[in-house]
Amino acid sequence: MSTHQHGGEHHHHGAHDHAHPPSARGSRALVLAVVLTASYALVEVAGGLWSGSLALLADAGHMVTDAAALLFALAASVVARRPPSARHSYGLGRAEVIAAFVNALVMLAVVVWLFVESVDRLRDPRAVNGESVFLIASVGLLVNLVVAWVLARDGDNINTRAALLHVLGDLLGSVAAIAAGVIIYFTAYYPIDPLLSMLVGGLILRSTLLVLRESAQVLLDAVPRHIDFPKVGLALARIPGVRSVHDLHVWAMAPGRCALSAHVLVEDVEQWPTILGRARVLLRDEFHIEHVTLQPEWLRTPGPRRSVSIRSVS
Repeated sequence: MSTHQHGGEHHHHGAHDHAHPPSARGSRALVLAVVLTASYALVEVAGGLWSGSLALLADAGHMVTDAAALLFALAASVVARRPPSARHSYGLGRAEVIAAFVNALVMLAVVVWLFVESVDRLRDPRAVNGESVFLIASVGLLVNLVVAWVLARDGDNINTRAALLHVLGDLLGSVAAIAAGVIIYFTAYYPIDPLLSMLVGGLILRSTLLVLRESAQVLLDAVPRHIDFPKVGLALARIPGVRSVHDLHVWAMAPGRCALSAHVLVEDVEQWPTILGRARVLLRDEFHIEHVTLQPEWLRTPGPRRSVSIRSVS
């Protein structure tokens, strides 16, 4: 516990550790994902030029965009492991959240482009070499399966999950391309290519919106979805010796790292060390909040006990 003097009042902070750096495993997974995605993008460019397939060239461009997004996620993962400093007292854990948010926006733009392009191709079907598309897409499916498996092993990291969205987009695109290649080869039904592309776009859209919402919530300092905000205040107010709780704020510094601050009106300031200890245990065990900042306040005259007034919400 640390104590700081501010205008005659004491600010007591529960013991906490600002530096909870993400595991290096996420970085290694992203390195492998970047190498494999970029390498196969070159293969698709060569295959598209050789077969004259515009679909493969477009998918190669998509994979180049994904490789750039994965590289961005990798850079953010490295930055996020830097320790807190005088300039960034919380550390740089939100760098991963920003990368996830940007990646989700990029993927959203890709989905929109996919639907627009699919509609255009339904109006004006284009010939595709079904056999070449099938062979190259089959290899791409194997590559994307390996990359998706590697990234999925670090699924607790929102940044890695956002990067995984791009890989899943490529994986589903490979499946759709294989199906399209087979159907085109045997039936010459060219509209199947944009139809399957629209199906893939719909599947990707839901996951993209989920990551976008989660990362936006962190960036906006919203109360984490798994925490019942009024329940936190009421639980603190029921601690023996506490009269009321106000100016309560709960937010996520980064995914999985919640913080809380509040003013606590107590009956007797001499009881504060005991109250603080109970509050820290309560918040840790019931709400999984480790980073706690509580400011005690007290009155000279008696008054009603155990109330909570929530004046502002983060």
